[in-house]
Amino acid sequence: MDFQDYIKQISESIPKLKDQIQTEEATKNAFIMPFIQALGYNVFNPLEVVPEYTCDIGTKKGEKVDYAIMKDGEPIILIECKHWQQNLDLHDNQLLRYFAVSKAKFGVLTNGIVYRFYTDLIEKNKMDETPFLEVDMTNLKDAQIAELKKFHKSYFDADTISTTASTLKYTKEIKEIIKKEIANPSEALVRIFAKPVYNGVLTAKMIDYFSELVKKSFATHINDILNERLQNAISKDEEEEKKTEEPISSEPQSDVPQIVTTEEEMEGFYTIRAMLAETVDPQRIQYKDTMNYFAINLDKTTQPICRLFYNRSKKYISLIDDNKKETKYQVESNLDLYQFKGQLIDRVAFLEGK
Repeated sequence: MDFQDYIKQISESIPKLKDQIQTEEATKNAFIMPFIQALGYNVFNPLEVVPEYTCDIGTKKGEKVDYAIMKDGEPIILIECKHWQQNLDLHDNQLLRYFAVSKAKFGVLTNGIVYRFYTDLIEKNKMDETPFLEVDMTNLKDAQIAELKKFHKSYFDADTISTTASTLKYTKEIKEIIKKEIANPSEALVRIFAKPVYNGVLTAKMIDYFSELVKKSFATHINDILNERLQNAISKDEEEEKKTEEPISSEPQSDVPQIVTTEEEMEGFYTIRAMLAETVDPQRIQYKDTMNYFAINLDKTTQPICRLFYNRSKKYISLIDDNKKETKYQVESNLDLYQFKGQLIDRVAFLEGK
């Protein structure tokens, strides 16, 4: 069973079991321990998962966090657990205290249904007040499963997750601001839209007037976008229907196959470009699709970094060494590409002559 299936299985079990879960300990056993297991850690191996991990806080000795996930003898993730019915908003300060005295880079607060992931983006070694990722297991999204997979034992890389965490945190906060502005535009935003179209003085009365216009314009624009997408979807369906109704031509078809660049190939390209951004200008990372493979190059086709073979039942990445010898590695998804980050960086350094 792969990671996605494992996580979805846990998700599907929650509605069936939660009403029978009466205690925090039962919540751990039914929901949280299977979740940790899904991340590839053996909950019964104290070298990987330590229950009741001691986090002494100042003069307070014997303070314990529910679980610590370990690597090389040090905690990398702290997990504080609550009963599935408890509101997590009441407990994040407790995890914050544990985080401050631990070497762990990530903290997780969970009631077995909602998982909140924290790190120290704002101030080093001090846990942020807001999580960079929140996952509701009863309302799972594919993008969230992809983020969770980065915490899997096989893919865990603290630096990579920290980079992603920053993007997730600020994107989430910006989306919240956008939602608030759409529902109730602030005066500052109203002025931005009003000044280019109104030459008079923006008095309080005019601000109120334009506030309603901005709100209405947002709603209208969003509706226009939705209607356009709906119309495009309908048009595509009609085109497909026409194709199925057209009689088969008696004329011979062209034997020249068409190259189709898939969404998954482009996602792979952007994933590799992001990994290499710290060593080379991302604009220099280019791609060229062919019938046999999807090539990712530095500047031009004569400087290949790697090749993706996604147009078959099994997917592969082909890495190229200094002697132009290719080695293929099977991957399940674009998340697996992160395990080759070091080799890809070395390849770019070689091409740069470093």
